[in-house]
Amino acid sequence: MIAGRGVTPTDLLDVARDLLKSSTRPKQAKLRRACSTTYYALFHTLCSTCANTMVKNKTTRRAWVQAYRCINHGTAKHKCLKKTMMNQFPNDIQDFANMFVQMQEKRHRADYDPTGLYYKSAVEADIEAVETVIDAFLKCDKRHQRAFVIYVAVEGPRA
Repeated sequence: MIAGRGVTPTDLLDVARDLLKSSTRPKQAKLRRACSTTYYALFHTLCSTCANTMVKNKTTRRAWVQAYRCINHGTAKHKCLKKTMMNQFPNDIQDFANMFVQMQEKRHRADYDPTGLYYKSAVEADIEAVETVIDAFLKCDKRHQRAFVIYVAVEGPRA
């Protein structure tokens, strides 16, 4: 992130945790919002890594924001599901991609399926798992991070 600007993935995970702290049995709306916010911690990790990869001079705010916004949710998920490509990345990148897919599906259910029930313990487990995956991803060699975000961000030739 550009210093002093934006929301960090850690901020988003903190918000998700705060939504669960209100009671031992939070309302479904809070559980759903926490689930959705947890996915966005992954998404924004991907976006900020992309922007930091593509724009070296972080004082160029406009270019950085454009690079940040080039990640498409659906395209990213589709590419994360391509096992032949994903198998070329280290395990921590693969784990990030797998969690990205799982949490995007959970976010869609939380945001768009009014019939599902959510449990505090399951959402808490997701928050912890996402935090672990993000930490491992951010500790990966920068060349692997760079290759992954370019793979996810750039639409290749159509077959």
